[in-house]
Formats: sequence, structure tokens, C-alpha cells
Amino acid sequence: MPDLMTLQFLWPALLWGLLVLPVLLVLRVRIGRRSRPEPGSVLARHAPFLLVLLGLGVLIAAIARPQAIMLTPVREATVMLAIDTSGSMRANDLQPSRIDAARAAAERFLETKPASLRVGLVSVAGTAALAQAPTEVRDDLLRALEQLPLQYGSALGAGVLIALDHLLPGAGIDVQKILNEASDGPSRPKTQGQRLPSGQSDAKPQGGVPDGRSMAIVLLTDGQGNVGPDLMEMARLAAQHKVRVYTVGVGTPEGAIVQAQGRSMRVRLEEELLQQVARQTQAEYFRASSAEELHKVYDQLGHRFRFEKRAQSEITGAMTLLGMLLVLVGCLWSLQRHGRIV
Repeated sequence: MPDLMTLQFLWPALLWGLLVLPVLLVLRVRIGRRSRPEPGSVLARHAPFLLVLLGLGVLIAAIARPQAIMLTPVREATVMLAIDTSGSMRANDLQPSRIDAARAAAERFLETKPASLRVGLVSVAGTAALAQAPTEVRDDLLRALEQLPLQYGSALGAGVLIALDHLLPGAGIDVQKILNEASDGPSRPKTQGQRLPSGQSDAKPQGGVPDGRSMAIVLLTDGQGNVGPDLMEMARLAAQHKVRVYTVGVGTPEGAIVQAQGRSMRVRLEEELLQQVARQTQAEYFRASSAEELHKVYDQLGHRFRFEKRAQSEITGAMTLLGMLLVLVGCLWSLQRHGRIV
């Protein structure tokens, strides 16, 4: 459909022809005064003529060759779900637990997703790993969700990095280098991160930064990252590639007490960082402090993943057809009501 806010004309001088419309309206009023009044309201009596007048206006505008940006659904859109599987997700301030509520809501999202939307899954704990490559097969995604294990640590930045690498495999993102620089020592095992696909060079690809406007990352976490690359740095990297990172805060500010390594600790939802990530990538932050709210969040996200591309197109044909249709309907209406064509 056309974006009418971008409407422009190749031959704008022909729009002066619209001045004939008020002339026809004045003539109609004068003729109506001389004829015998007809039953019905003023609007009902003149509605057919006004419809014809509107159709003529559209036809004159069509002669001026209008152009507008067309909004067209993108057939291949991709979303990566990056789900926090750290120990803090065992907290039960969301029933039965944060991770169980997150899984249930993610399943609901997958069941209602558009058929053409490709979805991938990244597990985020002490390291981040691809749990399911982007696919349209819902059953594969559901199986991957069921098999997400809870582990120690929360490398949120690595989760965004791994998701970004699989969204844009040709972007030349050196995943291993970024992970190594973020580690405590230079000898960190390379198995803790996702390597670049074989044959992919570290150099930037020709043609500039790849466009990720038909892609997005959904980071679902309680915001308590403690290892790996800096989350804000990874958000800036995503923004450079025009990939939006929607963040979903799971839990409550009051938090809950969990047992970890023989100790008890209170884990709370930390929202500020998640809000900054969403703003950095021109996305949105959602807070889910209950299982019901988490379901609503995924419903809202589903509506935002109808990506569109923009292209300048001439809409002369469509406007001509609309104008002829309005004139035809107006004439038939007048013929049925008054026994004459306008």
C-alpha cells in the first residue's frame, strides 16, 4: 500500500485542473435552486454528485502522474531469540520459574508467528551458543526450547554477538576475536564461543555494512550479565548493522532468593541496562513481571515483526481506477435516486 505522506507528482502543473471542481460545484448549486426541491436531506440529495466530483478530482490528480513510497511486506524476515539460561533464571518470582515462564511464552510466540518469519534460538549462560539455526520449522524450534540447560554465568553481550553473527554471516564479524578480547586471559579456549563459518574472512565485505532492517534480536533476560563482551558494545555493533535488539526483562525488581554453589542470593530484575540496549538499537524494552505479562509481551512482539521495505513507485494506474470507480458509483447512485446521471 502507498505511504500517502510521501505523495508527489511528476507533472504537478496539471493539478491546476482541480480548479474546475469548485466551478462545477457552483453550477450545480445554481441549477439546484431553479429546480423543484426533492425530498430528503441536503446531503442525501447531493451525495451522488459529490461522489462524482470526488472521482473527477482523483482522475485529474492521476493525470499529474502521482508517485509514492510503497510499503511491501518482506518475505524473508529473521528473528533470533536469545534466552538467558543462567542460574538466576531459576528464581520463582515468575511461576513456576523465570525460565519455565520464558519457555512457555516463547512457545506461544512461535505458534503465532507469521509463516514466512524465520526464527533462530541462542542459549545465553556463561557462554553463548546457537541452539537452533534460523528456520521456519516450528517443531525444530520447540524441541530446541525444551532442551535449553541452566548453567552458571550470564554472558549477555556474547548472546547478542552470536545472534548477530548468525543473522549476518557475511558481515565479517570476528566473533572469536571479540570473545578473546573480553576474556580474562589470552588463552581462553576457543570452544567457548561460536567460530566464524569456514571460509569467512575477517575483512569487511565489499559493498559496505550489510543491512539488517529485516532482522531483529529478542534478548530475554533478568539483566544480570557478569561475563563476556560488554552488552552495550554489542548493542552498538548491532546498531551499525541496523539490527534492532528488543529486550525483555524477566522477573520483578524485588527478585527472589536462589541457591547457587552452596550460597543463597537474591536475584533482582535489572532494567536500566536493558532499556539502554533497546534505545541504542531503536527498538523497545518490555518488562514482564508475571507469566501473564510475559505472554502479552510476545504477542506485542509478534505484531512488530512484520517488516516492510520501501520503494518509490508511480501509482497513476491505481488512482485512475479509483477515480473511475467513484464516478461510476456516483452516476449509478444518481440514476437510481433521481432517474438521471448526475
